[in-house]
Amino acid sequence: MSHHLKAIDREEHLAFVTARPSVSHMQVPSWGDVKPDWRAESLGWFSEDGTLVGAGLVLLRPLPKLKRYFAYLPEGPVIDWASGDLGEWLEPMLAHLRRRGAFSVRMGPPVVTRRWSADALKAAIADPGARRLGDVEATVHEPGARDVADQLHRLGWRRTAAGEEDGFAVGQPRHVFQVPFSGRSLEEIQQGFNQQWRRNIKKAENAGVKVVQGTYEDLPVFYALYTETAERDRFIPRPLPYFQRMWTALRAEHPDRMRLYLAHHDGEVLAAATMLTVGQHVWYSYGASTGRKREVQPNNAIQWRMMSDAHELGAAVYDFRGITDTLDEGNHLLGLLRFKAGSGGEAVEYLGEWDLPLNKVLHKAFHLYMSRR
Repeated sequence: MSHHLKAIDREEHLAFVTARPSVSHMQVPSWGDVKPDWRAESLGWFSEDGTLVGAGLVLLRPLPKLKRYFAYLPEGPVIDWASGDLGEWLEPMLAHLRRRGAFSVRMGPPVVTRRWSADALKAAIADPGARRLGDVEATVHEPGARDVADQLHRLGWRRTAAGEEDGFAVGQPRHVFQVPFSGRSLEEIQQGFNQQWRRNIKKAENAGVKVVQGTYEDLPVFYALYTETAERDRFIPRPLPYFQRMWTALRAEHPDRMRLYLAHHDGEVLAAATMLTVGQHVWYSYGASTGRKREVQPNNAIQWRMMSDAHELGAAVYDFRGITDTLDEGNHLLGLLRFKAGSGGEAVEYLGEWDLPLNKVLHKAFHLYMSRR
């Protein structure tokens, strides 16, 4: 029997999220405040006895001049994905979104499919025959992921094309890098670092690098380094008001939802990073650094401070977020993958994002419009 679904208020949504050990930072009520171009709504799934058993933050992007919407649930919804019948969860959601005027729905099931250990990843990077992460045998295949994918296909959902250029920033990384913290002391976590990481942390300490928490007033300092990083690493930076909005919205919901860290050396800020926390899941969200004084290793210093603080907060996992799935030496992102792999964690593949066009003509027209903006 299908669950009953209806819109819920922020307080009810937040209470549901707070009671769970791990929920994406994009599935908390305050995330809707970070996205002013989208209309946010909290959805709740209820059992027959009226118990709230699932929740989701849906972002609605309007089609120009029409009261029709592209509906997006980033890294959500938060439901029982191991259910033997996903239709009883998803069909009520689709019916609700149709009534809201949605012409297309995209979601990102928080379902892990495969994991590669740091050793397996290191061997894969060194293997000239391995072009992509998927070419390498995974250390762990998560049970149940295939069944979820099969159910979604039967219900009409289709995986968003890999590398698809939609022209708007909704896509979330399918591959991430995570360091498990659960049941491990801080010393055990550091012992898992490779020799280069441990050496660089010591270099930063000996050089006098100091990592401190920043405030709202420090966001422009972070932003100056972020734009320098964007130019160096060839990506389009978000505007400063985006980060100011993140700070205000997320910290209003919980004071530790977002933190800013700055690495100082001789009166100069060499690196900065934002950290997000929901329950026992902590994310390294955005990082920035200058090309100057790299020899004092501010990036390793800032990561070690953030990981230490995350451990103190009771984190079960420290999430470095997205990694490239290419192992091509010519790819400029491979260096970032090597850096993250040095932390001794694991590469994690999620099920990816899935689309269900409710009106194929409007779905196609919207994506065409966004690609030409």
